[in-house]
Amino acid sequence: MNTPRWAQCLGILLVPYCCMTAANAADAYPSRPITIVVPFAAGGGVDGMGRLLAERLRTELSQGVVVENKPGASGMLGAQAVVRAAPDGYTLLLGSAGETAINPLVFKNKMMYSPQKDLSAVTLVARVPNVLVANPKLPVSNVEQLIAYGRANPDKLTYASSGVGNPQHLNGELLQSLAGIKMVHVPYKGASAQLVDVASGNVDLTFVSLAGALPFIQSGKVKPLAVTSAKRASFAPDIPALAETPALKTYALENWFGIFVPAATPADVQEKLNGAIRSALQDEKLVAGLRELGGEAAPMSQAEFRTFITGQTATFEKIVTDGKITAEN
Repeated sequence: MNTPRWAQCLGILLVPYCCMTAANAADAYPSRPITIVVPFAAGGGVDGMGRLLAERLRTELSQGVVVENKPGASGMLGAQAVVRAAPDGYTLLLGSAGETAINPLVFKNKMMYSPQKDLSAVTLVARVPNVLVANPKLPVSNVEQLIAYGRANPDKLTYASSGVGNPQHLNGELLQSLAGIKMVHVPYKGASAQLVDVASGNVDLTFVSLAGALPFIQSGKVKPLAVTSAKRASFAPDIPALAETPALKTYALENWFGIFVPAATPADVQEKLNGAIRSALQDEKLVAGLRELGGEAAPMSQAEFRTFITGQTATFEKIVTDGKITAEN
């Protein structure tokens, strides 16, 4: 059947119109409020980070930005909600190393989404080193003494984390591996309970964010031994890095947080988000706020962030494999 001449002409006219409409839609982004999904409970450090970022993005994007908390399942409920959202740039995930890089290694076929296939990495927001703190009565005052104590007392040292397979757990596994010691892992459901039990002596050690540990450190209820970043943190220059100890010179394992969107989100929208977030992370007030939460602002291009995630995943995979970590242990 031949297409009428008038229909052919109309089609020719509509092609540039449709292209212009798509381009105008991209230029108009965002035209309505954006939601940042935080896959952890309100009131915590990640929630605080999300709200600081949202506040600055309102200025950068001239649009409303709200935070929605969707905690549960080691951050995976929130991540899954973003995976299922419309890929239009209006639903963002403030994702951590856990639900975007570590969980697939630990939960494997229990995962309901694939971070690599279902999410697109936009930019890193902050790197958050943990701090290793100890009960004040533990007879060690630095990491070298801790290693000596651990070697002399295998399986006597206990350390707490916020759950199996999270960065805190991996911090302990890496310490054991490099130091040649054996500790007992005690998983908890939150940093507050971990710190209370370390302070009371029910557990010897824990790895937590500096923001969470600071009140306990300042009151003398726990003693800081080291941070887990390769170098000392700018917001805690008096606390040495684990890597300063000769036996741990290659030690470097931080938590980190970045922005992700559904994988099918248009590339130009992702680029606009990347630019706005990187610009926001130059704001002194936002940078200072992140430091108060124990984080270092770390904006990256999309290509840099994706390369970063690949390298981090390889590091996590070795620790998980060597430590035989699964969702059941």
